[in-house]
Amino acid sequence: MNSRSTVLGQAIRHALIVGTATLALPALAQDGAAPTTLDRIEITGSRIRQVDVESANPVLAISRTDIERQGFSSVSDILQNVTAMGSPTISRANVLTAGENAGGTYVDMRNLGTQRTLVLINGKRLGISTSGYQDVSTLPVSAVERVEILKDGASAIYGSDAMAGVVNIITRHDVTGVTANAYYGQYSEGDGERNRFDVVAGWANDRGSITISAEHSEEKAVWAKDRWFSAYGNTARHPTEGWTTVSQWGQVTGLRGPGCTATAGCGYSLNRGTDPTNPANYHITNPAAFTGDTSNTNEQMHVSFPIKRNNVFVDGRLNITDNVRFSTQLGYNERESSRQIAGYPLQSSTAGIGPMSINSYFNPFGAQHGYATPTAVAWNRRTWEVPRVSDSELKTYRAVAAFDGSFDIGERYFDWEVGYQYNKNEMRQHATGNLHKERVKNAVGPSYYNAATGKVECGTPGAPISGCMVWNPLVAYGVTDPYGLYGNQALIDYLMPAENSSGQTVGKNFFAAISGSIMALQGGDFGFAFGVENRKESGKFIPDALAQTGATTNLAAGPTGGDYRVNEAYLELSAPLLSGLTGARELTLNAATRFSDYDTFGNTLNSKFGFKWKPFDQLLIRGTWAEGFRAPTIADLYGGGSETFTTGYADPCDTVYGSSATSSAVRARCAQDIANANTYRQLKQGMVPITSSTDQTPVPFTSGSNPLLQPETSKSKTLGVVWSPDFIQNFNLALDWWKIRIDNTIVADTPNQILIDCYEQGVTSRCAQFTRDPVTGIVNKLQYGNRNAGFMETEGYDLDVSYRVDTDAYGKFSGGWSTTYVSSLITRSTNDPTTIPTPSNGIGSGFRIRSNLTLGWDLENFGITWTARYYSGVKEQCLSLSAHPDECSDPGQRAPWYAGVRNYNERGSVTFHDVQFRYSLPWDATVSVGANNVFEKYGPVMYTKPNSVFSYYGGYDIGRFIYMKYQQRF
Repeated sequence: MNSRSTVLGQAIRHALIVGTATLALPALAQDGAAPTTLDRIEITGSRIRQVDVESANPVLAISRTDIERQGFSSVSDILQNVTAMGSPTISRANVLTAGENAGGTYVDMRNLGTQRTLVLINGKRLGISTSGYQDVSTLPVSAVERVEILKDGASAIYGSDAMAGVVNIITRHDVTGVTANAYYGQYSEGDGERNRFDVVAGWANDRGSITISAEHSEEKAVWAKDRWFSAYGNTARHPTEGWTTVSQWGQVTGLRGPGCTATAGCGYSLNRGTDPTNPANYHITNPAAFTGDTSNTNEQMHVSFPIKRNNVFVDGRLNITDNVRFSTQLGYNERESSRQIAGYPLQSSTAGIGPMSINSYFNPFGAQHGYATPTAVAWNRRTWEVPRVSDSELKTYRAVAAFDGSFDIGERYFDWEVGYQYNKNEMRQHATGNLHKERVKNAVGPSYYNAATGKVECGTPGAPISGCMVWNPLVAYGVTDPYGLYGNQALIDYLMPAENSSGQTVGKNFFAAISGSIMALQGGDFGFAFGVENRKESGKFIPDALAQTGATTNLAAGPTGGDYRVNEAYLELSAPLLSGLTGARELTLNAATRFSDYDTFGNTLNSKFGFKWKPFDQLLIRGTWAEGFRAPTIADLYGGGSETFTTGYADPCDTVYGSSATSSAVRARCAQDIANANTYRQLKQGMVPITSSTDQTPVPFTSGSNPLLQPETSKSKTLGVVWSPDFIQNFNLALDWWKIRIDNTIVADTPNQILIDCYEQGVTSRCAQFTRDPVTGIVNKLQYGNRNAGFMETEGYDLDVSYRVDTDAYGKFSGGWSTTYVSSLITRSTNDPTTIPTPSNGIGSGFRIRSNLTLGWDLENFGITWTARYYSGVKEQCLSLSAHPDECSDPGQRAPWYAGVRNYNERGSVTFHDVQFRYSLPWDATVSVGANNVFEKYGPVMYTKPNSVFSYYGGYDIGRFIYMKYQQRF
């Protein structure tokens, strides 16, 4: 029996092709029609072209209609709301992101990492950065026909990176006419404005077609100061907490003066509006004076940075003969983004600048202003006048050219394709706001008042420093002074030169494939697909020369550059063993294998097996077993070392928040490295103790690459059922179990994991990767690189339900419910078998359940769509059990993977509601108005800042977003 005639087959086909009227699939609407060339299509997860769209692989399809009935304005936003997606660490919610990938938007399936999800356009790879990231913002929404998401490993079909799943973006083609769209929206707070204008034009006849999509979109900034959860370090609940003593007011540090009892010395701040050279005008810095001697860095930061895109995509197809066709896809994207964070927190004692000279004219405690015991002084100053801004521009070029066709030998049909793909990314970054260390050193070094010029000048009267400009960092923000930063552009230009970085990646791929049928079996034709590919990826990222040499306060980074080649061959088989029998309306087995030969590490062979079985027409049982791999990227192998101020950093030796507080074994290990282990406190920016379980490091750590890396390997399994009962028309239910394990993981390592392995797990080899300051005890030097170690494993279930009712009097009703339940997600980043894996399911951003419910109603020209997006509750470490016991629901919990006890706080679930109203106008136009998060719901406070730099999960909505869309068809 041809499965197209079953209710189940119709239901699955509807899920896959609803809204795709331009696809040339006329035979799908004709039950029992003999297959033709146009019947056979390629479904994501298989290279075999076939008539039957039912597959052993779990595939979720998002149609063009689905896209238009959402209020999201970018491909990334659409994908991010799929329940199987996690939250990528690099996103618009994390403005502290540095490096080549900053400014892009990415997807992360199953919370297994962005680089383990493969993104395709029409079955061909999207271009990558040197670190293997695929920016989904490079494709315009207007060009998308549908999105197919394979929720299964597929390295045997597509090669490297397809471990967690595959996102295949199918573009529009064979369009006839012109459609123009205008979109505008903003948050109800009056910010975050988004607009998009696009035109899709096409021409087609029986010999060929051309479709052009052009789009301009812009998303404006949302500032942290304008949201309650990001206005302060610990949200508006605790507005006085989280401020930093490295402030815009300037202070001297480590000085022992009147009223100072601290062993390490005190900090002194200038009384506002007084002479900064008079030592009598200083008071002891008060860290609690949150409106005086400290600063709130969130006032100068983006919670969502602005981004602008211009895209053009062209799809052309020419039927050379009835059986040979030429096709091409050409794409150009231009993306601009700008990220701002607070002015640099310059600390002379940690920046390699050194103290203010004893002979500096601006040193109030130096030799020129009568202080009793002249001394050079350490000093701090946040350059509030000049926030740090990083502008990023990415230009992407994409070209695919292929010949394809079909032929038959006897009664056997064969399809073939030969082509070439070219991807190129060109990136430019422009950074301002960092200080030139040597110039600052001279500016605060010896200086004197030159009576002849009436100015303070660098050096000494006998040895002036040519070209130097003096700076008094103790002049407060907002004070006009010839030697201060406020309003002094010449001094700013001298101290803060701009830095420019560039990067480029190029991907080239020759491919050839043939598919068809070998022989007839009882259940149908024994199909195959065979193909070869020759792919080369090359890339480089060149930081500014100042950053490479560490000459500025920007994070030092070396250049990255290299390439690799891979030759691949794959074979896929589909054997329909049984058909039309009692208990076996259909039984088909699938197998695939791919051989990959890399010039970097050697070769690998990965295989996949699947089956689909219909015991009766309305029920499909399916399953897969797949091997996968991820090859090391250019940055993994050839990346230059880079510095970073680690966020979310937690030192186990901290006696308040660390495991040392409750574990004697950890305390003993810490005592081997820290003299004051019994009173040790982790320090944050400003060299003051942390006030929450994690914070940013006060000194930068260094990460690097490893040319000896081997590929990651994976095993994935799925088992599911699809049910479409004949007693409920247009009802479809799919339930799939999945499990993925990744071994030999390429671990970017983390400072946190290194310290956990050293002090909590007792892995002594890990203790050699860092050093501690002999006085303060803090980790002052830590270098970490990529390595193959440990594993990741996740398991869960996907449920998809759809139902549609068509009535004559009341219109069409539709409903869709998608749910992902994660039963387990564990990781271990060491090869030590005695180390207990760490779970992250139900903790931080590891949601156990994500669920979307969509209801629709269409009556004549009117339509409405309602969507509810659900995130289950999680738990996180408490902010402070002693200071805020009311925000610590589960203190003193013990777990086998953690030494000592940990204090947790349960954070509740949250549901966001979206609504859209639309109306079709008489002149072939449609107007839509709607609101995402219509009830202006916010997620719970999360002080551990998952996937964010603020006390809020980076994937939650940040307010009510209201929009309007207008579509005009010509």
